[in-house]
Amino acid sequence: MPRVADHDARHGQITDAVQRLIARHGLTSVTVARTAAEAGVSVGLVQHYFTTKEEMLLATFTRVNERFTARVDGLVNRGEAEGRTIADMLRQALTELMPLDDARRAEFLVRLAFADQAAHNARLANVQRATLMGIRSRVTQAIRNGTVCGEVGDGIDAAGQALHIVAFAEGLALHTHIDPDGTPKPAIFAALNDQLGRVFTGTCRRAQLG
Repeated sequence: MPRVADHDARHGQITDAVQRLIARHGLTSVTVARTAAEAGVSVGLVQHYFTTKEEMLLATFTRVNERFTARVDGLVNRGEAEGRTIADMLRQALTELMPLDDARRAEFLVRLAFADQAAHNARLANVQRATLMGIRSRVTQAIRNGTVCGEVGDGIDAAGQALHIVAFAEGLALHTHIDPDGTPKPAIFAALNDQLGRVFTGTCRRAQLG
């Protein structure tokens, strides 16, 4: 067990260093030597875990996704405990994609760098596609849950609406990154609420019974 824990800690230490380098200086700054210096470890240790830059980027992207998923799961658990609507929980989850603070801004820059690399790398493109499909799948399920609960009307194409919502959220995240002064938090929340309000038009029957 200690060896597994140490392995995970070292792995995270290195991928966190890659994320910081990307956030500060861009993807071109990521080398084994610079990553080792940023992480405070030897070059040999970095090479022990990652033999190529592609592997480091892939692992960093995976770590960013795991953190995002963990935050969303936490929001959903709290939201369910507090009796929040599905639309409200979904808006909160989508907000986690927005570069609204240092942590989420760093994660966004990793996703942006990964997208650039994936455009020319089939392996990375497959991971990017699977990640996007996973997000859309979760939104699709939220819409289906909304149909059962009464927040979403019958006959709604859940997968089609999920595509619209995720594409809108990703575009909004990009606008927030490019023009942060022009996309203040209230405007972002209002835009998400407006988009979700096109799908979540009803009231949850559980709330009516409460």
